[in-house]
Amino acid sequence: MATFPHRPAGAVRARLDSSWVAALTTRLKEADVLNSVTLFGATLLLSVLPLIILLSSLANQRIDDDLSRHIGLNQHGTHIVETLFRGSPTHPVAPIATGLLIAFAGTLAVVACLQSIYERVFGQEPRGWRAFPRFIAWLAVLLGALLVEGLVNDPIRDAGGPVLEGVAAFVGLTVFFGWTMHFLLAGHVPWRSLVRPAALTAICWIGLALFSSLYFSSAVVSDSRLYGTIGVVFSLLTWFIAIGAVLVLGAAGGAVWQERHDRPARPVNRS
Repeated sequence: MATFPHRPAGAVRARLDSSWVAALTTRLKEADVLNSVTLFGATLLLSVLPLIILLSSLANQRIDDDLSRHIGLNQHGTHIVETLFRGSPTHPVAPIATGLLIAFAGTLAVVACLQSIYERVFGQEPRGWRAFPRFIAWLAVLLGALLVEGLVNDPIRDAGGPVLEGVAAFVGLTVFFGWTMHFLLAGHVPWRSLVRPAALTAICWIGLALFSSLYFSSAVVSDSRLYGTIGVVFSLLTWFIAIGAVLVLGAAGGAVWQERHDRPARPVNRS
């Protein structure tokens, strides 16, 4: 009877423990991935919906169209999302002030949650609300980035089609996420250690955009049919949680990738 070489269980376990899967699993546990993703998605919902309702009530142009575009909804899905928001501008003082306060507080909580995620992923001491000025500065940069993206997106698509649009999105997202990590971590993690986490986050973000265009239109229509208007909120919450997953997985996976790249190669035993 033929015999096969038997590898000791300890050697197999050691090999698994040193694999990138084990390293990523450990990093995700340190980031408390489930709680972080759920909290981020819920906080994002708390901040984004009041802000969209507020802006839609003030602007002549429908702000929720931008939300539908980023999710990748088709015409039917976009029409359902529009029913969540007021169609004509209005300017009552009390609702505007309340919406501003809720949106501002929720948005700051989103940035604080994002900072906490990056601190856990990169093993940094939590800074909490001591970084409040950085939260404000990050929000200002985000608004500027969204404005620029809205201005250049159509010209880039018209000039080079989806390929150039995808390349531009990848470069822009990599720069933005790399700067976000460096800025919210107060520069304690060097730039070279953030290139791979930023690039992987950008790839995951583009992957989510492609998945959203295939999935969320049917999800919005189905949830709206089953649960009414509130069902659309369930779909939006799912999308926001998916964004949290992208941010955590991109940062954690990129950090592991960077660590394994920097690890010195093991000498080959030729004896």
